[in-house]
Amino acid sequence: MAQAAGPPRTVLITVDDDPAVSRAVARDLRRRYGESYRVVRAESGESALEALRELKLRGDPVAVIIADYRMPAMSGIEFLEQAIDIYPDARRVLLTAYADTGAAIDAINVIDLDHYLLKPWEPPEEKLYPVLDDLLEVWRAADHRRVAVTKVVGHRWSARSSAVREFLARNEVPYRWYSSDDPEGRRLLAAAGEDGRRLPLVVTPDGTALVAPADRDLAARVGLATTPAADFYDLVIIGGGPAGLGAAVYGASEGLRTVLVERSATGGQAGQSSRIENYLGFPDGVSGAQLTDRARRQAAKFGAEILTAREVTGLEVGGAARVVRFADGSAIAGHAVILATGVSYRQLDAPGAAELTGCGVFYGSALTEAAACQGQDVYIVGGANSAGQAALFLARSAKSVTLVVRRPSLAATMSHYLVQQVEEAPEISVRANTVVEAAHGEHQLERLTLRDTESGGSELVDAQWMFVFIGAAPRTDWLEGTVLRDSRGFILTGPDLAPEGRLPAGWELDRPPYHLETNVPGVFVAGDARAESAKRVASAVGEGAMAVMLAHRYLEQS
Repeated sequence: MAQAAGPPRTVLITVDDDPAVSRAVARDLRRRYGESYRVVRAESGESALEALRELKLRGDPVAVIIADYRMPAMSGIEFLEQAIDIYPDARRVLLTAYADTGAAIDAINVIDLDHYLLKPWEPPEEKLYPVLDDLLEVWRAADHRRVAVTKVVGHRWSARSSAVREFLARNEVPYRWYSSDDPEGRRLLAAAGEDGRRLPLVVTPDGTALVAPADRDLAARVGLATTPAADFYDLVIIGGGPAGLGAAVYGASEGLRTVLVERSATGGQAGQSSRIENYLGFPDGVSGAQLTDRARRQAAKFGAEILTAREVTGLEVGGAARVVRFADGSAIAGHAVILATGVSYRQLDAPGAAELTGCGVFYGSALTEAAACQGQDVYIVGGANSAGQAALFLARSAKSVTLVVRRPSLAATMSHYLVQQVEEAPEISVRANTVVEAAHGEHQLERLTLRDTESGGSELVDAQWMFVFIGAAPRTDWLEGTVLRDSRGFILTGPDLAPEGRLPAGWELDRPPYHLETNVPGVFVAGDARAESAKRVASAVGEGAMAVMLAHRYLEQS
């Protein structure tokens, strides 16, 4: 069995344009430190800088940099000046001849040199090793432990930077955020050869640098599955919210070859919820992320395959097979399909909102932005449960949270337990009979125009953060011409397709559609995308399980 790779060893790097001297330095370093440190040698300042940039992107620690003073293209001092920008904490040593000691002494102030060594340094036990031992002890005194996480360099008000952070967070990919204005962020940009005009920069744990990557490219690089393992399955589930995950758990656990396809991140809208308190079996509540993670691991345990960042664009009938087509032109097929595509938040129809999306205007809870809201005034648009859960979560750190509600009160759209908690939270206020008329800001959200629907009066308020929860639109446009939907785009099933016992047009079987079956035999729907569904996490999970049961019945009769 192959041994798992351990953490990378700390690097000692030496650069000298004289090959003989370069080999001698590396030889002496390896003799004393080779078991604990990795020794890297270079024969020019530029090649050494290139090596440092690669080490930086991989996150490998560098403890000591040793450079010869006299090099033709770039002196040791010039090299160390640039090396400081990449590894500011590394100890710096200059190799000099006796005639250059004056320059070496000056370099102590110019580049904060830690030590200079006269050539030759024989014997190393007396002239080299004691110096390096002291420098390594100083370096080890600070915490330089490498954390193998994805690094994201972006700007606070960059919409794509925000989207990448949300994508990684919702897919449970550990990452570390660096502002492009921070020193470490600038160092990572420089190491990748970027000037900060294209953001975000994503550096994966293996050192790969991705500039403003698309979700699918990002998913593949951080270890998420994006390519199906097979061409044909018993059950294809489209959508990874509670309904889809529930179907994946029950389908795989009952022996069906199951694949779940998700276009962004598993969990759906529920996965973005900061707290779900009315889900059976969790009396103290559970976050959407926790529930999603448990369901995803449970589905994987039973053998369900989960594909991320794959957008489905078409559904076709090919004899007994149901063919699912992807945006890149590829396809998979299955005996049965469950549509669990869920819904997305409706876009706010107000001037300025579209332009500022991701730059202060967010749809859904955007929990990755919560820390930046500390001590600030936050506006939440909407009056349903998701808005109330977000308000309670953000109120923990925000200066104030204002719920902007079109209706006269929260009672008609929010669960009673949430209404009570909102009313008891001193940081939360409710502006009823109010709508957002406009969002203002040049590069980020700065102000909102709020209009009172009763009096007609408008008010301009300062705002840097607005989270929008204003109803749901089904993600079903791609089913046009194949699966029947109602006027709002929700999918029709079962009795709605066969009123008074009449079979839907084109239906080829001698039985009516099952309760969750669409007008295409073998294609089922579960969760919020179904017409007249309950729009609750528990009901979505239940429908996912029921859809699997009906798919089994369909397969047995096919």
